[in-house]
Amino acid sequence: MDSLALFEELRVMAKNGLVDADNPYDRERYERLLELASMGYGEVLERPPAEVHDRLADELGYVTPKTGAKAVVTDDEGRLLVMKRVDDRRWCLPSGYTEPGESPEETAIRETREETGLDVRVADLVGVYYRPPGRYGPHDFVGIAYRCERGGGDLSLSHEGLDLAYRPVEAITDWHADHERVARDALD
Repeated sequence: MDSLALFEELRVMAKNGLVDADNPYDRERYERLLELASMGYGEVLERPPAEVHDRLADELGYVTPKTGAKAVVTDDEGRLLVMKRVDDRRWCLPSGYTEPGESPEETAIRETREETGLDVRVADLVGVYYRPPGRYGPHDFVGIAYRCERGGGDLSLSHEGLDLAYRPVEAITDWHADHERVARDALD
């Protein structure tokens, strides 16, 4: 088992247990689980356990996965709009986490504008994708992908990317996370 997945599961059990625990002994046990998860996270992420504990303890309510959205944008030749990311030097679709008060559709539109300079309109749903904690982050993640139609704007690379281009899906061999699967699903 991936250590981040283990620590995330412990953290979720602890946080959700604290929401419902009435017994002081149960509360103490859940606090200890949260402390253990924080210690593990701290070791893996190279952060002081107390800092990790405070950040994890501040989360309110029942713990749920992080959510985000991806936009599949094509040109007239059917090539995908993709960006080579600064952080891992892999190709990705315009995408990002959903902000508070923002729908996933709005996320796809905003992220496309921020990362590519283009305005888009959501045309339809490609799919909903789940990614467990691990290589791409310490949390469960649910990503929602949309086919988007181009509108205005000028193609321009953001600070998050090294390159921005329309490319055929077959020409890309180094995809970020699950973006190849999403791209292929959208083009089928």
